Amino acid sequence: MRSLVQGSFKPRRRTPRRVDEHTVTAVDWHHPQWLAISTLILLCCCADAFLTLALLERGAYEVNPIMAPLVGGSSLTFALVKIGFTATGVVLLAHLARIRAFGRIPVGVLLYGVLALYSALIIYELKLLDVV
Repeated sequence: MRSLVQGSFKPRRRTPRRVDEHTVTAVDWHHPQWLAISTLILLCCCADAFLTLALLERGAYEVNPIMAPLVGGSSLTFALVKIGFTATGVVLLAHLARIRAFGRIPVGVLLYGVLALYSALIIYELKLLDVV
């Protein structure tokens, strides 16, 4: 954690030293595009939480088995847990953005995929609410 904070304010390595170096600690600076994508994903997560609660008031039910037990309780707890899970995953993906998942797919592409899926989910929820 110390190196993550220190590397944010005084980055020394912006690119890996060797061509074949693809480890987590290879760099201590990340491109600003990952912050932008991460912020958009978290905004979509907040919109999804709001729209889910609106749909639940209209008689819908939560399909996600992890979040379903939280829906019956406090709306605040539901939203905080939902955003917390998403934020944790997004931070990890952004930190690993230069690495290839399964040896093939750049993890940064997964961030774009998550953003696309969240966008599609929000459009679907808006259609369910008859807003779009």
